[in-house]
Amino acid sequence: MSLTAKKPRPKKCRVAGCRASFVPAQPFQAWCSPDCAVTIIRQRQEKQRKSFAQRERRDIKVRKEKLKTRGDHLREAQQAFNAYIRARDQAAGHLCISSGKPLDWSGNAVDAGHYRSVGSAPHLRFDERNCHAQSKQDNRFLSGNAVDYRIGLIARIGQVAVDALEADQSVRKYTIDDLKAIKAEYRAKTRELKRAAA
Repeated sequence: MSLTAKKPRPKKCRVAGCRASFVPAQPFQAWCSPDCAVTIIRQRQEKQRKSFAQRERRDIKVRKEKLKTRGDHLREAQQAFNAYIRARDQAAGHLCISSGKPLDWSGNAVDAGHYRSVGSAPHLRFDERNCHAQSKQDNRFLSGNAVDYRIGLIARIGQVAVDALEADQSVRKYTIDDLKAIKAEYRAKTRELKRAAA
C-alpha cells in the first residue's frame, strides 16, 4: 500500500474572463494567478457590499413602515384605489363620467372622481361604484360637476345602484391592517389590468 500524496488535479480559474486551467498549490485555491486572486477578492467584497446595502435598504423600509401614521396608510390606500379606477376606465375606453367627453390619458389630466365626495361620504371612498374616471377640469374646477356626474352614473351603473349609493349612510372604520390590505388588493388589480392590456 503506497502512502504517497495524491497529485492535485487541474482546475479551471473561477474568474469569468479567465477560465484558464491550472494546478492548485492549495486545495481551496480557485485562481490561476495573483491578478485573478485580486479579482476574486474584489468580487467577493463587492458582493458583500451589495448584500450589506440590500440589508440596509430593507431595514430602512421596515423602520419607515413602523413610523407611518394611519393617515399615511389611508393616503397610500386611496392612491392605489384611484390608480385602479383610472386603469379600469382606461381599459374599458370610458369617456369622462360627467361631461361625456374623451379623456386625455397621455398626461396627468384624469382624476378618479367620486360621485359622493370623500369629505361628505368617507365610508364610500373605496366603493368602485362611487368612483369613475373624470377630467381634472370637471373634478377640480367644476366641483365634480355633480348633476352631469349623476346622469352619467345612471347610464353606467343603473338607477338602482345610484339610489343605493345615495341611500348608503353606513359607518365604516378602517384599521391600519384594513388599509394595508386595500392598498395591496388595488395594486394587484391594477397590475393585472396593465398586464392584460399589454
